[in-house]
Amino acid sequence: MSFKKFFLVAAAAAMFSGCAMMPAGSSASAQPEVAAAAERLRVAMIDPTAAALGALVADDLSYGHSGGKVDTKTSFISDLMDGKSDFVSIAITEQTIKVVDSRTAIVRHTLTADTNDSGKPGKVSLKILGVWQKQGGDWKLLARQAVRVAS
Repeated sequence: MSFKKFFLVAAAAAMFSGCAMMPAGSSASAQPEVAAAAERLRVAMIDPTAAALGALVADDLSYGHSGGKVDTKTSFISDLMDGKSDFVSIAITEQTIKVVDSRTAIVRHTLTADTNDSGKPGKVSLKILGVWQKQGGDWKLLARQAVRVAS
């Protein structure tokens, strides 16, 4: 075998072995799935049902608010269902999604919302960091932290 043929065979083998090592649902194809899950959560927070929220958040959810409160899955869903946390509207801007591996994604965005928490109208503007994890074939929010937008 000539050196040129050997080089081409070796290059092809390296290329194909690299492709074989890429996990199913690589980061590029997972981004739309994560974006769709994040959008379903946005909608579910405006018009909450326990079933919709339960399907979108992980059992081990750690949901940090800008004021320091940290919710679990149970308290997060309960506060939305009871109106303690009531989103009238939510707008998401500047969203970025980084799929770290086949099971983990980092989502950052700016959230602006009209609220009616416990019957008290308000407005919020927050920077959000969300960690999403693929569980049982579905993307679920595992962790979230909010900080107030600097004035």
